[in-house]
Amino acid sequence: MPYTAPIHRSPRPRLLAAAVLAGVFALCLRWPALGQSPVGALDRAPAPLLAVGDVTATSALLWVQGDRAGTLLVELVAAKGGNGPPRRFQRVVGEETDFTAKILVSDLEPGTLHRWRASMVAAAAADGEPRQDAPASPESAGEVLGATAVGSFRTAPDPYAAAPVALVWGGDLGGQNVCRDAQWGFEVFDAIADRKPELFVGVGDMIYADGLCEAIGRYGNTQIPASFGKAADLRGFRAHWRYSRADPGLRRLLAETAYFPVWDDHEVLNDFGPLHDTRTEPPYRDGEHLLPLGLAAMLEQNPIAEHKRTPQRLYRSVRWGQHLELLLLDTRQYRDANAAPDTAQRPKTMLGREQLTWLKDRLAKSDATWVVVASSVPLSIPTGSAEQGGDGWTDFDGKGGFQRELGGILAHAAANGRDRLLFISADVHYAAGFRYRPFADKPGFVPHELITAPLSASIAGGREPDSELGAERLFLHAPDSAEALRDYAQARQWLGFGELRIDADGELTATLRNIDGDPLYGLRLTPLSPVRVAAR
Repeated sequence: MPYTAPIHRSPRPRLLAAAVLAGVFALCLRWPALGQSPVGALDRAPAPLLAVGDVTATSALLWVQGDRAGTLLVELVAAKGGNGPPRRFQRVVGEETDFTAKILVSDLEPGTLHRWRASMVAAAAADGEPRQDAPASPESAGEVLGATAVGSFRTAPDPYAAAPVALVWGGDLGGQNVCRDAQWGFEVFDAIADRKPELFVGVGDMIYADGLCEAIGRYGNTQIPASFGKAADLRGFRAHWRYSRADPGLRRLLAETAYFPVWDDHEVLNDFGPLHDTRTEPPYRDGEHLLPLGLAAMLEQNPIAEHKRTPQRLYRSVRWGQHLELLLLDTRQYRDANAAPDTAQRPKTMLGREQLTWLKDRLAKSDATWVVVASSVPLSIPTGSAEQGGDGWTDFDGKGGFQRELGGILAHAAANGRDRLLFISADVHYAAGFRYRPFADKPGFVPHELITAPLSASIAGGREPDSELGAERLFLHAPDSAEALRDYAQARQWLGFGELRIDADGELTATLRNIDGDPLYGLRLTPLSPVRVAAR
C-alpha cells in the first residue's frame, strides 16, 4: 500500500529547540566572551555557516563561510573537560574564496563530542594583519561584528573500538524545480536531524547547477525562488550552493553532524564527464569546459580536505570504529565518455586507474566489520539515454555503461573474502533495495544495495534492473505513474532518505525512510548472514 502523506508538521518547535540548544552550548562551555561588545545593528553580520567534514579519530576539517570580507574567529573545545581556554583560529576571508575558510584541526580525542563556534570579528592583531597559518591568541580576537554560529561534532571512535555507528545518507536536492518550499523549506532535514546521526553522507546531486528554482514549484507549491539561473561560471555555481545551504534545516544538520559529500552529475550538468562537459545553448558558451568550474566550487563550498599530493581528489575513505569503513567514490571526473563502447578489448572506466587501484586495495585490506561504498550512480538500474549511452554502472540496452569495470570490482571483492559489502546510492528519484548474486561459483558473496528516494527533487517511476549482476529486487517505493502527481501533498510522500546503524556487536540495520522519518523498508545484516526485517 502506498504511504499516505500526513498533515504537515510545524517546524517551529525544532527551530526554537535549535536556538535554545545554541544558547545552552555557549553556557555549558563557559567560554570567555568573544572580543568586546558587538557594534551597532547596521554593521552586524549574520551568523556564519558551519560544516565539519573528513572527520577521523583525531582530526576534523572545520568549514566556515561568512557573507563579507573580514576576519573569522573560530573556537573549539571538547564537550567534556573543556572548561579551559578553547582552541582559537583566525582566518582572513575575501571574495576570492567566497568568504570561506577551511581549518584542519588535529590532536583531537577519539570518540569525543566537540563543540565549536564562529564569528566575524574586527582584526586586532598588533601588525593589523592576523596570520592565517597559526591559531589566534585571545589578544588577537577583535570586536565581534555579528551573530555567532554554534556547532558540534563527534570524532570517530578508535579504529578498533567496537562502537555503534549512526549514519544517514541521501541525494538529489532541489532538482527539477522541487526547491525550498516557502513555508517548510527542505522539510526532510527535520526528520534527518531527529535520527541524530553522527555522519551525514551526501551521495550526489546536492545542488542542481543546471536547473532553476522558481516561485511556483513543479508540484504547484509556493517556493523561495532563486535569483540566478543555470551555472555557467564560478559565481553561478557558488550561488547554487548558497541557495541550498540557506535552508534552516540543512544548516542545522551540517552544524551538528559530520558531513561527507560526494558529487554526481548535477553539481555541474546532466550526465557530464571530462569528455562531455560542454554545452552550446545559452547561458553556456560553446567549447567552454564546465567540469573545472564545478569542481572548484565543490571543493570550495564543502568541508573536503585538499592535499598537495592529491589535488582535487574527492574519493576518500572514512574509518568509524571497528565496524565501519566508508568508501566515497568519485564517479565523474575520471570517466570515459558515456557513449563509448564497453568491450573486452577496451573496457571502459568510470573511476580512472588510480581510484580503481585505491578502491580494490581498500576492499582487499580493510579489517572493518563492514565496508560500505557510497556510489552516486546505481549498480543495476539503467540511467542515461539510448542516444548518449549509459550514465550509471549497468549496460544501457546494450549500449555504453561501465559494467565490465563494476564486474571486475565485484570479482576482486569476492576473491578477497569481502562478503560484508553494502552499496548506498541515490540518483534514480525513487527508493529501492537489491540483493546481488553475481557469481554462481561464489554463492556466499552476496552484496546489497539500497537506493534512497530524493531528498527534494522530481519523482520517477520504477525501472527494471539489469539482470547480468544477478539482481534480486527486495523493495520498490515508486508511484505507478509519476506524471499523475498533481500537487506537493501527493509528491512529498515519495521523498526520503536512508539510515544505517551498526550496533556494538557488528549487526547492521539499513532503513529507507520517507520525508517524515517513517520506515519504508529495513534490511538487517549480521556479520555471517543477511536477514530481512520489517517492510511496508
